[in-house]
Amino acid sequence: MISWEALRRIACALAASGVVHETGAFRRPSNGIMLGMDAKPTQVDLPAPFRLAGDHVAVDLVGGRALFTTRRGGSSSGPYASLNMGTTDGHQPADVLENRTRLEHSLGVALAWGHQVHGTHVAVARPAPGPLAPARADAPARADAPARADATVQADGQATTLAGVAATVMVADCLPVAIAGDGAVAMLHAGWRGLAAGVIAEGVGRVRELGARGPLSAAIGPGAGPCCYEVGDEVRAAFSAHGAAVRRGRNLDLGGIAARELERAGVRLVHDVGLCTICSDPSLFFSYRRDRGTTGRQAGLAWRI
Repeated sequence: MISWEALRRIACALAASGVVHETGAFRRPSNGIMLGMDAKPTQVDLPAPFRLAGDHVAVDLVGGRALFTTRRGGSSSGPYASLNMGTTDGHQPADVLENRTRLEHSLGVALAWGHQVHGTHVAVARPAPGPLAPARADAPARADAPARADATVQADGQATTLAGVAATVMVADCLPVAIAGDGAVAMLHAGWRGLAAGVIAEGVGRVRELGARGPLSAAIGPGAGPCCYEVGDEVRAAFSAHGAAVRRGRNLDLGGIAARELERAGVRLVHDVGLCTICSDPSLFFSYRRDRGTTGRQAGLAWRI
């Protein structure tokens, strides 16, 4: 008899076929690739226009580029191996700093992030006072200094108009959602609380406030999939307005909710990578639920091109 775990993985593989949402139309093109050359190679089907970028997943958007990291290619060890981007309990601070610095150097951008609280505030990433200074989201700008992150600024999204600055969030089942237009980009941390409270609309609004012109596009990165994300009645009730389309029995489709909220906010083209962090190969992604809270964080980044 096939095990429940095997059934769950089969369901997740089917759900992870990838979806592109475009003004109500759905397409499922995919590219079979081998992800992770520094570890056991893992077959991953990425829907177009997502592509492999080293050990990570990238996509070009209108006026910007998004990158969603895996857990591969870093220096952290134990349950945080290896590219842990988050300062969670039990983390190794020197390793996290090394991982963040390594990612910055490989991409040629400075990361800007804040202290995430499952809220809706989307901060504007500003240049910090000098090299390697703490992050100052929403601080007075200096044109000659790089942007850095400030853990004291509570924000569940970052937006920027600055070239060479990557709006960044940390995730481990919550969705990283990139929004881009001509002149500005944003990256959002979208768990069920943030989605219910309106973080998507806040992110779209912030990009428009920063002067993004013309149509916007968005990308939904890896997160808890409808195959695995079982929730209680109170969470399902928070999304009752979306109806049965975002429910799979007791499970919730966070990606479907995010796509609907993006379209409602006026984003014309939404790409969903469709990868579930919970039941994908554990060597690919950190998962707070799968790892029972002792785990690292992936990063979602968006910058102007």
